[in-house]
Amino acid sequence: MAETTPLHSRHLAAGATMVEFAGYDMPLQYTSMRDEHMAVRRHSGLFDLSHMGEVRLSGESAQATLQRLVANDVARLDQGGALYSAMCDDEGGIVDDVIAYRVEDGFLVIVNGSRRRAVVEWMRSHLTAGTELTDESDETALLAVQGPDSIAAVQPLTRIPLEALRPFRSIVGAVAGIACRISRTGYTGEDGLELYCDAGSAPSLWDALVEAGHGRGMLLAGLGARDTLRLEAGLRLYGQDMDESVDPYSCGIGWTVSRAKGDFIGSRRLLQIDPGNPPRRFVGLALGPRHIPRHGMAVRAGEELVGEVTSGGYGFTLGHGIATAYVRPDLDAEAPMSVDIRGQAALARRVPLPFYKRPA
Repeated sequence: MAETTPLHSRHLAAGATMVEFAGYDMPLQYTSMRDEHMAVRRHSGLFDLSHMGEVRLSGESAQATLQRLVANDVARLDQGGALYSAMCDDEGGIVDDVIAYRVEDGFLVIVNGSRRRAVVEWMRSHLTAGTELTDESDETALLAVQGPDSIAAVQPLTRIPLEALRPFRSIVGAVAGIACRISRTGYTGEDGLELYCDAGSAPSLWDALVEAGHGRGMLLAGLGARDTLRLEAGLRLYGQDMDESVDPYSCGIGWTVSRAKGDFIGSRRLLQIDPGNPPRRFVGLALGPRHIPRHGMAVRAGEELVGEVTSGGYGFTLGHGIATAYVRPDLDAEAPMSVDIRGQAALARRVPLPFYKRPA
Protein backbone atom coordinates (compact mmCIF):
# COMPACT_ATOMS: atom_id res chain seq x y z
CA MET A 1 0.00 0.00 0.00
CA ALA A 2 1.32 3.43 -0.96
CA GLU A 3 2.45 5.82 1.75
CA THR A 4 0.98 9.29 2.05
CA THR A 5 2.52 12.71 2.61
CA PRO A 6 1.37 15.01 5.43
CA LEU A 7 -0.67 16.91 2.80
CA HIS A 8 -2.66 13.96 1.49
CA SER A 9 -5.99 15.20 2.82
CA ARG A 10 -5.39 18.61 1.21
CA HIS A 11 -4.86 16.97 -2.18
CA LEU A 12 -8.05 14.95 -1.90
CA ALA A 13 -10.03 18.01 -0.80
CA ALA A 14 -8.70 19.91 -3.83
CA GLY A 15 -9.95 17.16 -6.18
CA ALA A 16 -6.50 15.99 -7.27
CA THR A 17 -6.06 12.99 -9.53
CA MET A 18 -3.85 10.74 -7.41
CA VAL A 19 -1.22 8.25 -8.62
CA GLU A 20 1.42 6.11 -6.95
CA PHE A 21 4.90 7.58 -7.34
CA ALA A 22 8.07 6.64 -5.44
CA GLY A 23 5.89 4.54 -3.11
CA TYR A 24 3.62 7.49 -2.25
CA ASP A 25 0.06 8.40 -3.21
CA MET A 26 0.77 11.70 -4.95
CA PRO A 27 -1.22 14.29 -6.95
CA LEU A 28 -0.75 13.95 -10.71
CA GLN A 29 -2.84 17.03 -11.44
CA TYR A 30 -5.57 19.18 -9.91
CA THR A 31 -7.00 20.94 -12.98
CA SER A 32 -4.91 20.07 -16.02
CA MET A 33 -1.21 19.62 -16.68
CA ARG A 34 -1.30 22.41 -19.24
CA ASP A 35 -2.98 24.91 -16.90
CA GLU A 36 -0.64 24.05 -14.02
CA HIS A 37 2.43 24.16 -16.28
CA MET A 38 1.53 27.56 -17.71
CA ALA A 39 0.67 28.96 -14.26
CA VAL A 40 4.25 28.20 -13.17
CA ARG A 41 5.67 29.80 -16.31
CA ARG A 42 3.49 32.94 -16.00
CA HIS A 43 2.67 33.31 -12.29
CA SER A 44 3.40 30.57 -9.73
CA GLY A 45 2.53 27.04 -8.73
CA LEU A 46 2.48 25.26 -5.37
CA PHE A 47 3.90 21.72 -5.19
CA ASP A 48 4.00 19.04 -2.50
CA LEU A 49 7.44 17.40 -2.69
CA SER A 50 7.31 15.64 0.67
CA HIS A 51 8.12 12.30 -0.95
CA MET A 52 11.74 13.47 -1.32
CA GLY A 53 14.34 12.24 1.16
CA GLU A 54 16.25 14.41 3.64
CA VAL A 55 19.44 12.97 5.12
CA ARG A 56 21.59 14.83 7.67
CA LEU A 57 25.31 14.20 8.08
CA SER A 58 26.86 15.58 11.28
CA GLY A 59 29.97 15.09 13.35
CA GLU A 60 33.61 16.05 12.98
CA SER A 61 34.07 13.95 9.82
CA ALA A 62 30.83 14.94 8.06
CA GLN A 63 32.61 16.95 5.36
CA ALA A 64 35.17 14.23 4.72
CA THR A 65 32.37 11.68 4.37
CA LEU A 66 30.34 13.78 1.96
CA GLN A 67 33.45 14.57 -0.10
CA ARG A 68 33.83 10.82 -0.67
CA LEU A 69 30.14 10.30 -1.40
CA VAL A 70 29.59 12.98 -4.06
CA ALA A 71 31.51 13.97 -7.18
CA ASN A 72 31.24 17.73 -6.62
CA ASP A 73 33.36 19.68 -4.14
CA VAL A 74 31.38 20.38 -0.97
CA ALA A 75 34.42 21.94 0.74
CA ARG A 76 33.71 25.17 -1.13
CA LEU A 77 30.28 25.57 0.48
CA ASP A 78 29.85 28.11 3.24
CA GLN A 79 26.93 27.86 5.68
CA GLY A 80 23.63 28.07 3.81
CA GLY A 81 25.23 27.26 0.47
CA ALA A 82 24.00 24.39 -1.70
CA LEU A 83 25.22 22.50 -4.73
CA TYR A 84 23.99 19.86 -7.14
CA SER A 85 25.95 16.66 -7.55
CA ALA A 86 25.92 13.03 -8.52
CA MET A 87 26.72 10.19 -6.17
CA CYS A 88 28.59 7.51 -8.11
CA ASP A 89 29.52 3.89 -7.58
CA ASP A 90 33.02 2.49 -8.07
CA GLU A 91 32.45 2.24 -11.85
CA GLY A 92 31.31 5.84 -12.17
CA GLY A 93 27.62 4.92 -12.52
CA ILE A 94 25.16 7.31 -10.90
CA VAL A 95 23.67 6.05 -7.63
CA ASP A 96 21.54 9.20 -7.30
CA ASP A 97 21.61 12.91 -8.07
CA VAL A 98 21.32 15.10 -5.00
CA ILE A 99 21.29 18.62 -3.59
CA ALA A 100 23.69 19.09 -0.66
CA TYR A 101 23.39 22.02 1.77
CA ARG A 102 25.94 23.07 4.35
CA VAL A 103 23.81 23.62 7.45
CA GLU A 104 24.41 24.61 11.06
CA ASP A 105 25.60 21.21 12.31
CA GLY A 106 26.93 19.63 9.13
CA PHE A 107 25.20 18.86 5.83
CA LEU A 108 21.66 18.20 4.64
CA VAL A 109 21.45 15.99 1.55
CA ILE A 110 18.24 15.87 -0.50
CA VAL A 111 17.81 12.54 -2.30
CA ASN A 112 15.19 11.33 -4.75
CA GLY A 113 12.12 9.81 -3.15
CA SER A 114 12.28 6.72 -5.37
CA ARG A 115 15.89 6.15 -4.24
CA ARG A 116 15.64 7.14 -0.59
CA ARG A 117 15.97 3.78 1.14
CA ALA A 118 18.60 2.42 -1.24
CA VAL A 119 20.64 5.61 -1.06
CA VAL A 120 20.46 5.87 2.74
CA GLU A 121 21.69 2.28 3.00
CA TRP A 122 24.46 3.03 0.47
CA MET A 123 25.50 6.17 2.38
CA ARG A 124 25.57 4.30 5.69
CA SER A 125 27.88 1.70 4.16
CA HIS A 126 30.40 4.41 3.27
CA LEU A 127 30.42 6.54 6.42
CA THR A 128 33.74 7.77 7.71
CA ALA A 129 34.37 7.32 11.45
CA GLY A 130 33.17 10.40 13.30
CA THR A 131 30.13 10.92 11.05
CA GLU A 132 26.53 10.46 12.15
CA LEU A 133 23.79 9.92 9.56
CA THR A 134 20.17 10.73 10.40
CA ASP A 135 17.34 10.02 7.95
CA GLU A 136 14.89 12.88 8.61
CA SER A 137 12.60 12.12 5.67
CA ASP A 138 9.55 10.94 7.61
CA GLU A 139 9.66 13.93 9.95
CA THR A 140 10.16 16.49 7.17
CA ALA A 141 7.77 18.01 4.62
CA LEU A 142 8.90 19.86 1.51
CA LEU A 143 6.69 22.44 -0.23
CA ALA A 144 7.77 24.38 -3.31
CA VAL A 145 6.48 27.62 -4.78
CA GLN A 146 7.79 28.05 -8.31
CA GLY A 147 7.34 30.73 -10.94
CA PRO A 148 8.14 34.38 -11.67
CA ASP A 149 5.69 35.60 -8.99
CA SER A 150 6.80 33.12 -6.31
CA ILE A 151 9.03 35.47 -4.29
CA ALA A 152 6.42 38.25 -4.25
CA ALA A 153 3.67 35.80 -3.31
CA VAL A 154 5.52 34.35 -0.30
CA GLN A 155 7.15 37.57 0.95
CA PRO A 156 4.11 38.76 3.01
CA LEU A 157 4.38 35.55 5.06
CA THR A 158 7.93 36.11 6.32
CA ARG A 159 10.29 38.78 7.62
CA ILE A 160 13.17 37.20 5.70
CA PRO A 161 14.02 39.43 2.68
CA LEU A 162 13.48 36.73 0.08
CA GLU A 163 14.72 38.76 -2.87
CA ALA A 164 18.10 39.01 -1.14
CA LEU A 165 18.37 35.21 -0.90
CA ARG A 166 20.55 34.19 -3.83
CA PRO A 167 19.97 31.05 -5.95
CA PHE A 168 21.29 27.87 -4.33
CA ARG A 169 21.31 29.50 -0.92
CA SER A 170 19.19 28.65 2.13
CA ILE A 171 18.33 30.28 5.43
CA VAL A 172 16.35 29.24 8.50
CA GLY A 173 13.36 31.44 9.33
CA ALA A 174 9.61 31.55 9.88
CA VAL A 175 7.07 31.44 7.05
CA ALA A 176 3.48 32.00 8.20
CA GLY A 177 4.81 31.56 11.74
CA ILE A 178 6.20 28.10 10.93
CA ALA A 179 9.92 27.31 11.26
CA CYS A 180 11.34 26.49 7.83
CA ARG A 181 14.53 26.07 5.93
CA ILE A 182 13.93 28.46 3.04
CA SER A 183 15.89 27.57 -0.08
CA ARG A 184 15.98 29.41 -3.39
CA THR A 185 16.05 26.26 -5.47
CA GLY A 186 13.66 24.32 -7.68
CA TYR A 187 13.13 21.88 -10.51
CA THR A 188 11.06 23.83 -13.02
CA GLY A 189 13.43 26.21 -14.80
CA GLU A 190 11.79 29.13 -12.97
CA ASP A 191 12.73 31.20 -9.96
CA GLY A 192 11.23 29.91 -6.75
CA LEU A 193 11.49 28.61 -3.21
CA GLU A 194 11.60 25.22 -1.57
CA LEU A 195 10.41 25.21 2.04
CA TYR A 196 11.41 22.43 4.46
CA CYS A 197 9.36 22.20 7.64
CA ASP A 198 8.26 19.75 10.31
CA ALA A 199 5.77 17.27 8.83
CA GLY A 200 3.12 18.16 11.42
CA SER A 201 3.22 21.83 10.39
CA ALA A 202 2.90 21.17 6.66
CA PRO A 203 -0.91 21.50 6.36
CA SER A 204 -0.88 24.91 8.06
CA LEU A 205 1.96 26.10 5.82
CA TRP A 206 0.16 24.77 2.73
CA ASP A 207 -3.02 26.64 3.68
CA ALA A 208 -1.09 29.87 4.22
CA LEU A 209 0.63 29.56 0.85
CA VAL A 210 -2.68 28.85 -0.90
CA GLU A 211 -4.14 31.98 0.68
CA ALA A 212 -1.05 34.03 -0.24
CA GLY A 213 -1.40 32.99 -3.87
CA HIS A 214 -5.13 33.68 -4.05
CA GLY A 215 -5.85 36.27 -6.72
CA ARG A 216 -2.26 36.15 -8.00
CA GLY A 217 -2.67 33.37 -10.57
CA MET A 218 -1.10 30.69 -8.37
CA LEU A 219 -2.35 27.15 -8.99
CA LEU A 220 -1.80 23.92 -7.13
CA ALA A 221 0.52 21.85 -9.33
CA GLY A 222 1.03 18.11 -9.48
CA LEU A 223 3.64 15.66 -10.69
CA GLY A 224 2.48 15.95 -14.30
CA ALA A 225 3.35 19.64 -14.55
CA ARG A 226 6.52 19.09 -12.53
CA ASP A 227 7.66 16.61 -15.19
CA THR A 228 6.80 18.76 -18.22
CA LEU A 229 8.41 21.81 -16.61
CA ARG A 230 11.66 20.05 -15.73
CA LEU A 231 11.84 18.47 -19.20
CA GLU A 232 11.55 21.87 -20.91
CA ALA A 233 14.31 23.10 -18.58
CA GLY A 234 16.54 20.16 -19.58
CA LEU A 235 16.69 18.80 -16.02
CA ARG A 236 17.38 15.10 -15.57
CA LEU A 237 15.10 12.57 -13.89
CA TYR A 238 16.69 9.66 -12.07
CA GLY A 239 15.47 6.32 -13.37
CA GLN A 240 14.75 7.69 -16.84
CA ASP A 241 17.67 9.89 -17.83
CA MET A 242 20.26 8.30 -15.57
CA ASP A 243 20.97 5.34 -13.32
CA GLU A 244 23.92 3.15 -12.34
CA SER A 245 24.60 2.32 -15.99
CA VAL A 246 25.32 5.97 -16.84
CA ASP A 247 28.26 8.21 -15.89
CA PRO A 248 27.87 11.97 -15.28
CA TYR A 249 29.67 12.92 -18.49
CA SER A 250 27.40 10.80 -20.68
CA CYS A 251 24.26 12.42 -19.25
CA GLY A 252 25.60 15.94 -19.59
CA ILE A 253 26.24 16.74 -15.93
CA GLY A 254 30.00 16.40 -16.09
CA TRP A 255 30.22 19.95 -14.72
CA THR A 256 29.29 18.49 -11.32
CA VAL A 257 32.46 16.36 -11.25
CA SER A 258 35.37 17.98 -9.43
CA ARG A 259 38.36 16.22 -10.97
CA ALA A 260 40.80 18.19 -8.82
CA LYS A 261 39.35 17.66 -5.34
CA GLY A 262 41.00 14.31 -4.69
CA ASP A 263 39.72 10.80 -4.25
CA PHE A 264 35.98 10.06 -4.10
CA ILE A 265 33.87 7.03 -4.89
CA GLY A 266 34.02 6.49 -8.65
CA SER A 267 36.80 9.02 -9.23
CA ARG A 268 39.27 6.48 -10.59
CA ARG A 269 36.87 5.48 -13.35
CA LEU A 270 35.64 9.02 -14.04
CA LEU A 271 39.20 10.31 -14.47
CA GLN A 272 39.61 7.78 -17.29
CA ILE A 273 36.74 9.34 -19.27
CA ASP A 274 37.42 12.13 -21.73
CA PRO A 275 34.79 14.75 -20.80
CA GLY A 276 34.56 15.81 -24.45
CA ASN A 277 34.08 12.26 -25.71
CA PRO A 278 31.99 10.27 -23.21
CA PRO A 279 30.70 6.75 -23.92
CA ARG A 280 27.24 8.13 -24.77
CA ARG A 281 25.88 11.50 -25.84
CA PHE A 282 22.85 13.09 -24.15
CA VAL A 283 20.96 15.32 -26.59
CA GLY A 284 17.78 17.31 -26.98
CA LEU A 285 15.31 16.57 -29.78
CA ALA A 286 12.53 18.82 -31.07
CA LEU A 287 9.59 17.21 -32.85
CA GLY A 288 6.42 18.49 -34.48
CA PRO A 289 3.31 19.73 -32.66
CA ARG A 290 1.45 16.44 -33.21
CA HIS A 291 4.22 14.12 -32.09
CA ILE A 292 4.67 13.25 -28.41
CA PRO A 293 7.72 11.05 -27.74
CA ARG A 294 7.99 8.85 -24.65
CA HIS A 295 10.68 7.10 -22.63
CA GLY A 296 12.16 4.06 -24.38
CA MET A 297 11.22 4.98 -27.96
CA ALA A 298 13.86 4.25 -30.59
CA VAL A 299 15.84 7.05 -32.23
CA ARG A 300 16.99 6.45 -35.81
CA ALA A 301 19.16 8.14 -38.41
CA GLY A 302 17.65 6.90 -41.62
CA GLU A 303 16.97 3.22 -41.00
CA GLU A 304 19.81 2.85 -38.49
CA LEU A 305 19.08 2.61 -34.78
CA VAL A 306 21.31 5.24 -33.11
CA GLY A 307 19.76 5.80 -29.70
CA GLU A 308 16.78 5.82 -27.37
CA VAL A 309 14.52 8.45 -25.82
CA THR A 310 15.06 8.89 -22.09
CA SER A 311 12.36 11.52 -21.38
CA GLY A 312 9.74 12.88 -23.72
CA GLY A 313 6.50 14.80 -23.79
CA TYR A 314 4.77 17.92 -25.04
CA GLY A 315 6.40 21.27 -24.36
CA PHE A 316 3.42 23.40 -23.41
CA THR A 317 5.51 26.58 -23.40
CA LEU A 318 7.02 25.71 -26.78
CA GLY A 319 4.04 24.26 -28.63
CA HIS A 320 5.64 21.03 -29.86
CA GLY A 321 6.97 17.66 -28.79
CA ILE A 322 10.36 17.45 -27.09
CA ALA A 323 12.62 14.66 -25.91
CA THR A 324 16.00 13.92 -24.43
CA ALA A 325 17.85 10.89 -25.73
CA TYR A 326 21.09 8.99 -25.63
CA VAL A 327 22.70 8.67 -29.06
CA ARG A 328 25.98 7.33 -30.32
CA PRO A 329 28.81 9.76 -29.53
CA ASP A 330 30.15 9.54 -33.11
CA LEU A 331 26.80 10.51 -34.65
CA ASP A 332 27.01 13.55 -36.92
CA ALA A 333 25.31 16.45 -35.13
CA GLU A 334 23.59 17.40 -38.40
CA ALA A 335 22.35 13.88 -39.18
CA PRO A 336 18.57 13.83 -39.84
CA MET A 337 16.88 11.80 -37.14
CA SER A 338 13.47 10.39 -36.29
CA VAL A 339 11.73 8.91 -33.27
CA ASP A 340 9.74 5.71 -33.73
CA ILE A 341 6.31 6.59 -32.30
CA ARG A 342 4.20 3.44 -32.48
CA GLY A 343 5.66 2.49 -35.85
CA GLN A 344 5.62 6.00 -37.33
CA ALA A 345 8.92 7.77 -38.03
CA ALA A 346 8.42 11.23 -36.51
CA LEU A 347 11.08 13.65 -37.74
CA ALA A 348 13.28 15.00 -34.94
CA ARG A 349 15.73 17.90 -34.96
CA ARG A 350 18.71 17.95 -32.61
CA VAL A 351 18.65 21.13 -30.50
CA PRO A 352 20.71 22.48 -27.58
CA LEU A 353 19.59 21.93 -23.99
CA PRO A 354 17.72 23.35 -22.21
CA PHE A 355 14.71 23.64 -24.49
CA TYR A 356 13.47 26.59 -22.42
CA LYS A 357 15.25 29.33 -20.49
CA ARG A 358 13.32 31.80 -18.39
CA PRO A 359 13.55 35.44 -19.51
CA ALA A 360 16.47 37.33 -17.98
